[in-house]
Amino acid sequence: MKFRKLGNTGKELSAIGLGCMGMSFAYGPADEHESVQTLHRALDLGVNFWDTADMYANGENEKLISKVLVPNRDKIFIATKFGFRFKDGKAGHSGASGTYFDGSPEWIRKAVDLSLKRLKINEIDLYYAHRVDPNIPVEETVGAMSDLVKEGKVKYLGLSEASAESIRKAHAVHPITALQSEYSLLTRDVEKDILSTIRELGITLVPYSPLARGLFSNINEVQHFGNDDFRKSLPRYQETYLENNRNLAREINEFADSKGIKGTQLALAWVLNQGEDIIPIPGTKRIKYLQENIAVSHIELSPSDLETIDSILNKYPDVGERYSEGSMKLVNN
Repeated sequence: MKFRKLGNTGKELSAIGLGCMGMSFAYGPADEHESVQTLHRALDLGVNFWDTADMYANGENEKLISKVLVPNRDKIFIATKFGFRFKDGKAGHSGASGTYFDGSPEWIRKAVDLSLKRLKINEIDLYYAHRVDPNIPVEETVGAMSDLVKEGKVKYLGLSEASAESIRKAHAVHPITALQSEYSLLTRDVEKDILSTIRELGITLVPYSPLARGLFSNINEVQHFGNDDFRKSLPRYQETYLENNRNLAREINEFADSKGIKGTQLALAWVLNQGEDIIPIPGTKRIKYLQENIAVSHIELSPSDLETIDSILNKYPDVGERYSEGSMKLVNN
């Protein structure tokens, strides 16, 4: 496993982390036994950066991770997030009618204790605000997060899906170590002004969904997704954009095949190639896909490869938004 530095902390994390959401939430039925085996395999492969959130299955994902985290605490850098809450107590995705965001200091103080209890640890390594609350100044949210550092409950602070302006305001209150935002071949919002801002401030980018939610491997399987699969709500999987995205996936997969790799591996390699200050966290609940993802850390793309990828993307620009309308209201705030 290759390693990359986390911001200005001096910490070295696996160049590819592990997103744990799908083990409990959003991508079909959960299988605790298989997920625990995958977590153990991740440790064997040197993946020491694990990511979860309190909203994933309403805390159940944190509880699942604790089964492997606690006996291996010194080997794992654990990140979790707070902010999304459920009106009826039933877990839903960020754009669901029963889901709302709470970045208030009052909730932060409660949320961190709940996460610590579920994870069964005394300190969270990296604590993110899952979004920027549009109704509360980001300085107020981060001020409350800063208190958690002083109290020893949290080591480093992060933001997720924050705008360049919000990042600067937050960083002025307390150093922000990482920004977690969606970044992939199909989602490149951060390239406008966010990436340059965090590089100026020494903040690491942690891309989630770097495989574009597996679109290059599953776009032809959308009809088989269960009703509990979050991807069914995403525009990129709906009829308006299906033909474009199937053609795009086909050409990306053909190019990847010419290099002896899979389309998903090509997509992840592209993200890794965007800079040494980027640590993607592809999610999986299966050992097979974990091992495929980790193998990407040794794949290098040439300038010619990158040009070919861009030419394919330019042929099929109409990919659709990455989230539903409701969820999009909470990104890049």
